[in-house]
Amino acid sequence: MIRSEQLRRPAAAALRILAVAGAYWLGGRIGFTERVVVDGSVVTPLWPPTGIALAALLWMGLPVWPGIVIGALATIATISSVSVDALVILAGNTLAPVAAYLMLRIAGFRPALDRLRDGVALVFLGALAGMLISATAGAGTLVMGGSLAPHDFWPIWAAWWAGDAMGVLVVTPMLLVLRSAGRPAANRDFWWTEAVVLALVTFAVAWFATRTESALLFLVFPVLIWAALRYQLAGSAPCTLVVSVLAVTAATSGQGPFEGRSMLETMALLQALNGAAALTGLLLGALVTEQRAVRRRIEEACVALADVVDQLAPGETAHLWPLPGGPYPERGEERRR
Repeated sequence: MIRSEQLRRPAAAALRILAVAGAYWLGGRIGFTERVVVDGSVVTPLWPPTGIALAALLWMGLPVWPGIVIGALATIATISSVSVDALVILAGNTLAPVAAYLMLRIAGFRPALDRLRDGVALVFLGALAGMLISATAGAGTLVMGGSLAPHDFWPIWAAWWAGDAMGVLVVTPMLLVLRSAGRPAANRDFWWTEAVVLALVTFAVAWFATRTESALLFLVFPVLIWAALRYQLAGSAPCTLVVSVLAVTAATSGQGPFEGRSMLETMALLQALNGAAALTGLLLGALVTEQRAVRRRIEEACVALADVVDQLAPGETAHLWPLPGGPYPERGEERRR
């Protein structure tokens, strides 16, 4: 029995590593479908593997980092030969999510993203700071290897960093939400009807805003605010993903507001939209979740205080129940009886 347990643990660890590697490779294949060329170098406006890697580390801890290495190696091997330069890029792609994970742990990050500080930490530590490593390693390696002229370093670095950061801002919240997905605590009528309407409106508005030649990209923000206020991250994360995917496909095909622009202008406009959309959905969703948690704690404290008062003066608090809009109407029924 003991030996069986000893064998089961390494097998489970190996399966987790292989699962991370497979998810990373699949994310890389998806990311490369919308790649663009900036100053002769191939970059991706949205790189899902960084978000997948960070979410895997937040779920399963640091021991799964070999899965990131295997997935990155498999991704590189499918598009080019594995050279010394490729190994340096692989090291940067591995160290970036690991460093982001360690910084988030030091900051006391909670994967539930139920506090505003968690959203801020994911933005500034997980995405913006952590992905500096992969962008610097990638663009620096291209310059050192002669594939990129020194004066082209900063445009490629900026595009690389933005793509990796967008992977964290868009994909990581979505995966964290999927793990804890469920019906919201609020028991609202027509919950599913509103959710379906929100999904359809999000797709329609995002499609129109990213395909029309008029500068109407701002139309996506009221939809994201609606999603965050009504469903928190469970609503804003999928809506942000839809907006980002439609914007990336429009930018790479030169449609709508991206038509007729240079590649650098297109990348700048695209990353500004994706970044603003991700920040709006993530931070507003986390803020609303935190405020609702504070309200629940206050209501629970009021219930406890009312119980104490009722014990000291029986019957004096019965007329106060149920609390207006409170989550404990059954207590009021008990008191009236």
